[in-house]
Amino acid sequence: RLDRELYTTPAAVSVIEHDDIAAGQQRVRLDESLVRVPGVFLQNRDNFAQGERLAIRGFGARAPFGVRGVTVMTDGIPYTLPDGQAQLDAIDLDSAERIEVIRGPSSVLYGNAAGGVLSVTTADGRDDQKTRLGAEIGSDGYQKYRFSDGGVNGPWSHHVSVSALNFDGYRDQSQVEKYHLNAKVRRELGNDRALTAIVNLLDNPRSEDPGGLTREQVNEDRDQLPSEAYYDPEGLDSGQEVDQQVLGLQYEDLSAGPGELYVKGFYLQRDFEQQMPYVGDSRINYQRDYYGASVEYHQDLLLGELPLRYVVGVDAARQEDDRGRHETTRQGELTRVADEMQTATSLGVFAQGDLDLTDKLTLSLGTRYDRVDFDIDDDFDSDGDQSGERTFREWSGSAGLSYRYLPTHQVYVTTGTAFETPTFSEFANPSGVGGFNPGVEPQKSWNREIGLRGNFDNGVDYDLALFSVRVRDELVPYENAQGRTFYQNAGGSSRDGVELALGWQMTPSWRLDSALTLAKYEFDEYDTQDGNYGGNRIPGLPEQTWINQLSWQGLDERFATLETQYIGDMVADDANDVEVDDYWLVNLRVGDGWHLGGDTLLKGYVGMRNLFDREHFANVRINATSDRYFEPASGRTVYAGMEVAF
Repeated sequence: RLDRELYTTPAAVSVIEHDDIAAGQQRVRLDESLVRVPGVFLQNRDNFAQGERLAIRGFGARAPFGVRGVTVMTDGIPYTLPDGQAQLDAIDLDSAERIEVIRGPSSVLYGNAAGGVLSVTTADGRDDQKTRLGAEIGSDGYQKYRFSDGGVNGPWSHHVSVSALNFDGYRDQSQVEKYHLNAKVRRELGNDRALTAIVNLLDNPRSEDPGGLTREQVNEDRDQLPSEAYYDPEGLDSGQEVDQQVLGLQYEDLSAGPGELYVKGFYLQRDFEQQMPYVGDSRINYQRDYYGASVEYHQDLLLGELPLRYVVGVDAARQEDDRGRHETTRQGELTRVADEMQTATSLGVFAQGDLDLTDKLTLSLGTRYDRVDFDIDDDFDSDGDQSGERTFREWSGSAGLSYRYLPTHQVYVTTGTAFETPTFSEFANPSGVGGFNPGVEPQKSWNREIGLRGNFDNGVDYDLALFSVRVRDELVPYENAQGRTFYQNAGGSSRDGVELALGWQMTPSWRLDSALTLAKYEFDEYDTQDGNYGGNRIPGLPEQTWINQLSWQGLDERFATLETQYIGDMVADDANDVEVDDYWLVNLRVGDGWHLGGDTLLKGYVGMRNLFDREHFANVRINATSDRYFEPASGRTVYAGMEVAF
């Protein structure tokens, strides 16, 4: 929210540019683009009904589907709801120009659920004034087609991106059909003023859910679908349907008095229906209206003789979910068991500033106050009135020092706090189908960090961060006997580790990149009916990851990238009884381009994932009932694509 040079930023920030997002990638899932960001871990790339699970320094790992604990932004529009949950299915990587990741608690910037921040910026046509047509095919029935067009006409600029995805998936009951449009229109108003309109449309009529397997089922047949007394993905046709529209309007005035003014508003409408893969209260649906606005004022001035850059602002948002739940029989008969209106309203006021104490030393301070109101109006009377409301008032703060000891080298120290309320789904009361669980509270975190970053004249760049995070009232999931997930507060947890990103431009054509994470994620205090889990690992998280990419850039569009991924072992349950082995993956991408005359360029590329056909799991279901922890990943897969630009 505060424009800075990287070498004056006292925080672990990673930036992924367009070339790293696009070059030979399918651009279907975020893990392709974020793989080189240390401290970030994504699971569940193969189950579109559950969605990729994003974790930054362990925040977000508990989510059974979607994103928790991490703020997700696209073009300044918060995809994270007031209750703290987010979905990644509407992010259009085909038009993404830039992805920024803040690795660490950042509630001072964005309020609720800011254990980390993922911010995507899409093209507006000023830098990409071309028309592009592309098509891809691949293993397991993969097909994707895309079109984009960008340009500038006087004070107007625009960029439109449309894509269609159809994919059978590795396992049965894994098909996905998805259509996406992302458009941005900008109008320069003169005198440093501009108005931007954003439209994002998602039509996802089918994303099937194959469900999880036990270890015995995996050993017997990794491809199978279980068919048990109450767990039957194929018979129930488990999966989801989504229809979503997002509209945004943003105004900027870069000469508003002595500073800059930014005003943003948005509206999101989402229709959602999901059949989970078990018999019981397993069909859910909601119609969501989500809208909000923000106002920011930025200014550079002198405090005495010291330069000061600051931002002050207000965020407001409201979420209204008309939500229902049905009980499903094996024959598909439905009985309504819940009907309620869920409303969450958030209001945040914030201020952040950078004060240059010397030409090399910068002090950063920030503070924020948030109020989040939750309300459930129960319209299902047969089980009694389970309406309820909760209000949380939270302060967040951050402080950092950045010392730029050489023009392109920096050391920093920073500390900050964050909070994370339970989401509506995490408020679910285990004693009933709807209403609030009165025993669930927000979790609080305190982050401390030391970092170094810089680059040398010989082409070597580095980014090192040592972090220590303390979390109290950690929110953890568990499943009841019917397979439904509920939440409770553990006593506390620790997340300590080292993140290192190294790059070496060996020659103009050859580059080596490496990202290493060594961490320890564990419960400090956690008393349960089954015993004390203090000292146990937090499930669903590898404590070691090591990614390497060797890239060659030839003449014009010719390139090749060899990528290795090491994912360390993890556990799947709070008791640490279920262990998941570590694994190595090797991926390869190659491509070339041909000029066809004029400005027309034809590109072709081929990618191969899991080159050595290593068996591993795409997703590990945390604390799963009936021991169904595992969703096997595909073996060796191949895809190929062509694109013409003119």
